[in-house]
Amino acid sequence: MPLRLALAQFDFPVGAVLHNEQRIVELITEARDRHAADLVLFPELALSGYPPEDLLYRPGFLAECNAAIRRIAAQVRGIVAVVGWPESAGAVVYNAASVLRSGVIERTYRKRELPNYAVFDERRYFEADPDGESCVVDIAGVKVGLVICEDLWFSEPLAACARAGAELVLVPNASPFERDKHAQRDALLAARVAESRVALAYLNVVGGQDAIVFDGASVLADADGHVHAAARAFEDHWLVADYDAAARRFSPCAWPAETDESRDGLAWRAIVRGTRDYCRKNGFDKVWIGLSGGIDSALVLCIAVDALGAENVTGVRMPSRYTSSLSNDLADEQALALGVNVIEVPIEAPFRGFLEALAPVFAGTEADTTEENLQSRSRGSLLMALANKFGGLVLTTGNKSEYAVGYATIYGDMCGAYAPIKDLYKTEVFALARWRNAIAGAPVVPPAVIARAPSAELRDNQTDQDSLPPYDVLDAILLRHVDQEQSRDEIVRAGFDAATVDRVLRLVRISEWKRHQSAPGPKVSRRAFGRERRYPITSGWR
Repeated sequence: MPLRLALAQFDFPVGAVLHNEQRIVELITEARDRHAADLVLFPELALSGYPPEDLLYRPGFLAECNAAIRRIAAQVRGIVAVVGWPESAGAVVYNAASVLRSGVIERTYRKRELPNYAVFDERRYFEADPDGESCVVDIAGVKVGLVICEDLWFSEPLAACARAGAELVLVPNASPFERDKHAQRDALLAARVAESRVALAYLNVVGGQDAIVFDGASVLADADGHVHAAARAFEDHWLVADYDAAARRFSPCAWPAETDESRDGLAWRAIVRGTRDYCRKNGFDKVWIGLSGGIDSALVLCIAVDALGAENVTGVRMPSRYTSSLSNDLADEQALALGVNVIEVPIEAPFRGFLEALAPVFAGTEADTTEENLQSRSRGSLLMALANKFGGLVLTTGNKSEYAVGYATIYGDMCGAYAPIKDLYKTEVFALARWRNAIAGAPVVPPAVIARAPSAELRDNQTDQDSLPPYDVLDAILLRHVDQEQSRDEIVRAGFDAATVDRVLRLVRISEWKRHQSAPGPKVSRRAFGRERRYPITSGWR
């Protein structure tokens, strides 16, 4: 008889220990009774959620996790469960996964390789266990090993499992999404299988956690190197497969396979899932968006509708003396197409009030960006007032290009609780708008919005390109400098104008303080602003 595995590709919220405990117990029962599984695998740190961050410094939190894993174990009968949790052992904490069987914790494996790069901070919280014993147990006559996430990126933990007799190795993960990561992961699985000749069951958690989005996309790899189709990304699913010990191969039984691994398709689903989970996990089911008639707010509106439903989204037009009738018309056109309610709150009165209040102090000076920023801050205050009065979150509409060079107003258009397109460069915003229109079959972002020159409309006849290089040039420089960490000289040698590079890099440098105060947004790139890219505000480095 084959060994039947059930992989729980579900969301386990951070800090919700009692909720996660109850969910895990229910899923163990379901895996046994509904799917006839011999073994059920849960993601990395499923009990605490990932990443629990400084909750791991709280003794009460660790004690609750410790008590919960024992309560779960006591209820395991007729199936083997592998559950990830933070194990407190005296003064140290381990990123652990325990094998639960017949009412007890049979074995506990402690993660050997702790990632401390990009979004990961595991060495801040956990102790590695490089010299610990491999975890290999017998389940229905099959020798099953266990490693955790980063362990797989190093050859020794898996090799040690193979030497201990494992023929099938379980790999629970909490691996955040980023573009182009799936191909890298599949190549790694194929390489590890070729080295070890063991089969791998790779389970990844799914769901949004602040600025991180976990994509699931779990996958199986046979011992002969065949990597099966990944499970559908960004969706909660039971994944069930039979393992043939003689052939060391899997036969998926219930495995909703991924059908769209395009860069735009995956990025869209990451942003939508991240936005939905951020709102709902924090107790909000509706959002407010300032609609300008421009591409950024148009894309955020589409994201919000896909994430929460049109009935939970309110668009707010806030025209000024500089707002064109085309902007108002385009905002209304899109809202009508999506079924979103729109209200209008003009900013002329609060803007004029600011000007009048400041007139004695500003006397004798010329109007400049100060007056422009007052318009943006008037809008920010109105949006926040609406959210305060009627509930819901404000979604801000800034993109990565704007945040990189500071082309955004602090306490103005940066106001909001979540920034869905924060990790998309402007050129990527346009590309995703075209992609979303293509899959809709009819424009959900009006073509005129995509075609018009971007403008903040804070003065007469203003366009973004009055202040910035063309976006294709700007984004190409930013990609090299921010995402790829290239120096000024490397970028110039690549063919970019030196004066333009100097100007852009200076803007990036002096805008750090704004980014430190910006709302979180879903990470989709290799190097997102926030926890992944942390530069000092005050720095003498040039």
